[in-house]
Amino acid sequence: MTFKVDLNCDMGESFGAYQMGNDEEILDYVTSANIACGFHAGDASTMRKTVKLALEKNVGIGAHPGLQDLVGFGRRNMALSPQEAYDLVVYQIGALSGFVKAEGGHLQHVKAHGALYNMAVKNGALSEAIAEAVYKIDPELVLFGLSDSEIIKAGKKIGLRTANEVFSDRTYQTDGSLTPRTESNALITDPQIAIDQVVRMVKENKVATVEQTDVALEAETICIHGDGINALAFALQISKSLKESDIHIVKIGDFV
Repeated sequence: MTFKVDLNCDMGESFGAYQMGNDEEILDYVTSANIACGFHAGDASTMRKTVKLALEKNVGIGAHPGLQDLVGFGRRNMALSPQEAYDLVVYQIGALSGFVKAEGGHLQHVKAHGALYNMAVKNGALSEAIAEAVYKIDPELVLFGLSDSEIIKAGKKIGLRTANEVFSDRTYQTDGSLTPRTESNALITDPQIAIDQVVRMVKENKVATVEQTDVALEAETICIHGDGINALAFALQISKSLKESDIHIVKIGDFV
């Protein structure tokens, strides 16, 4: 049996001349880049630079819209109506797609960021607003979302192609949601545990929860985070380990 998966990373989450992280190097190991659109992080110059780098390395480009909360990095829940969610997603996709077009590329996907992503996981109305925003801009875009969540259901309902996402460095709850970052056991810091979790998710479509029970999921794209201290080393390690496990890393836009 042939296994394949997309490997995505959140990028462009710095500002102007003050570039942080290892975005350029990590792009050598991932197939899709989720680029911040200025609301939770990033700015015009950073968007342009990150888009240009991704195109040079043939990495699929995605808009990464978040809540308008620079101080909280878009990770704090905010009261948000479906209409407000629609408006902010349209606004941010439009900003990034402008840079992609200007550089001669095309936008591949959209993935909500942080609190907006997690709020949409269980909120059908919010998910439908996000899916509608994506569809109305371009029905050919792929909508990323937590495996089997409301955002995936909303995307399929409106006619978008969707990509079920799993996380390498996060723990899971019994309902298939991610453990909130406010809890001490939310993050997986041991690279080997993270890799073992990913390989099992791809090959067995299962993940062990914090309660040590299994939940079923579908893994079409794996998220790694580019803002950790060992982000570059982990990107290299997970890429190498997936290949050694006979899992092909393929850009989501190239899936047959």
